Amino acid sequence: MDGFLLVDKAGDMTSHDVVAIARKNLNTKKVGHAGTLDPMATGVLVLGVGIATRLLPYITDGTKAYDATISLGSSTHTDDKEGEVTYKSSLELVQSITDQQILDAISKFEGKIKQKPSSVSAIKIDGKTAHARVRAGEVVDIPERDVEIEQIKVNKINHLNDSIEVEISVTCSAGTYIRAIARDLGASLKTGGHLTFLRRTLVSPFHLDQCKLINEAKLIPISNVIDKIFTVRVIQASERQEILYGRTIDQNSVSGIVAALDVDNNFVALLENKLQGSAMFAAPILVNATSQQSGVK
Repeated sequence: MDGFLLVDKAGDMTSHDVVAIARKNLNTKKVGHAGTLDPMATGVLVLGVGIATRLLPYITDGTKAYDATISLGSSTHTDDKEGEVTYKSSLELVQSITDQQILDAISKFEGKIKQKPSSVSAIKIDGKTAHARVRAGEVVDIPERDVEIEQIKVNKINHLNDSIEVEISVTCSAGTYIRAIARDLGASLKTGGHLTFLRRTLVSPFHLDQCKLINEAKLIPISNVIDKIFTVRVIQASERQEILYGRTIDQNSVSGIVAALDVDNNFVALLENKLQGSAMFAAPILVNATSQQSGVK
């Protein structure tokens, strides 16, 4: 049982909750996910099953996209609506903010920037998540990190009595925190800001329209989607045998990691060109154990 589940995560459940349901539904413990979603957030959550769990890091590092709503006018300790209010702006300031001020401020977050993750996050510090440390009463200070925000599109701005709702779509690198954008936008405008809605629409190469609720999601064989993640190399029976024995084969025609499929379209291994002596060969860096167990045809 190897493959991917493309899940549209519902709200009010953790990513681990989704994994637990998948383990029960599929009767296997070997299930993992690519990229945590907060309980408040919904949308794309990619699960790997069996050997596909070993492929998840290559998906986690890809481009992400989100639809989100930022509320300007107050801040919370979690940078989202589930936290306690730590600051509330004056009514006069909120009502003085113009659409152009918001557009100008938010445009400064595009490109390669330094971003400080929320202290209430899944980032681990000495083996313990930051949010667990905060709940335990610790003061957590996470250093800034480099992220890239390819695009922030402002879809709508709603001026309410004591707040402003800014609906945005974001395309960004892995490791970007949309809650941090809400926090930093509020800081820039001196109104305070936090996230009230978050829906992930892309975990490259998987889009929201491919996803189903966890109890409706069907296992997708690795070979059906592997070409969207890696360059594919079709190998012959003799090459497959060498790989399953842990040996190298003739080098790949392209640099980087390549997915090896046999002539029956079964996933066999990940290969990478490596120098051996004075010659370059394609060496297996991940071998499908299922292929090993099934023997060589």
